Amino acid sequence: MRALSGSLAHIVLFAIAIIGLSGAPVRADDEAKLLAPGGTLRVGIYPGSPTSMVTDAAGKPHGLAYDLGGELAKRLGVGIDYVRFERVADIVTAIHDGHVDFTVTNATPARANDVSFSQPVLVIELGYLVPANSPIARIEDIDKPGVKIGVTKGSTSERTLPAKFKNATIVPAESVKVAIGMFGRGEIDLYATNKPTLFEMSDQMPGAKLLDGNWGAEHLAIAIPKGREAALALVNRFVSDEQSSGALDAIQQQAGLRGATKATRE
Repeated sequence: MRALSGSLAHIVLFAIAIIGLSGAPVRADDEAKLLAPGGTLRVGIYPGSPTSMVTDAAGKPHGLAYDLGGELAKRLGVGIDYVRFERVADIVTAIHDGHVDFTVTNATPARANDVSFSQPVLVIELGYLVPANSPIARIEDIDKPGVKIGVTKGSTSERTLPAKFKNATIVPAESVKVAIGMFGRGEIDLYATNKPTLFEMSDQMPGAKLLDGNWGAEHLAIAIPKGREAALALVNRFVSDEQSSGALDAIQQQAGLRGATKATRE
């Protein structure tokens, strides 16, 4: 492993518009060459989130991007190379620059400027995590002077939340792992991201809890580099197969991914 919200209807229509760019069908071997031109599918992952990669008690990696990448490489008949980053924004940049072939991430219009997306894979709620004995008990308690909201640097949370809160302060963290340490040092009072990641963080923070409610939803999809839209037909078939066969459910269970629902294509 190498180191290196708009409404639901709007998002779904946006995803369908992206899918429409797939163009004419191509042969399976050509699709493999498009998706993995070097003969190896380079899968971008970052640790600490079951939507990307986590490790179980035995040290075995699991995760949505990790396992779906492995399954797609098998289907294509190519090797796989997991390329590790600290945060998802860096993976999106690497896909844009042609250094990574595949990941799973939130299919936002902003990211669609840099990568091409499959049909939606999963929908997950966005929420807030507070540490043990926090005075913040409800979402309504957040927007007060002196309250520090942690977000991952370069994330959807960092771009979205400043408009929601006029009094609280947004504090970027380099990674989820760094954010857990920031709680202990009093540098943040709560953390905002998708709920599967928050549940994973709470497992490492005794007494921590997710606040009731949500501040939106992420529509996770497979991201590939621009210019490879001719292969999206294969990628979309792959997504549908993983959803209908139960393989996606198994991946979620193995990764301990909580707070997700199946995406529907309209």
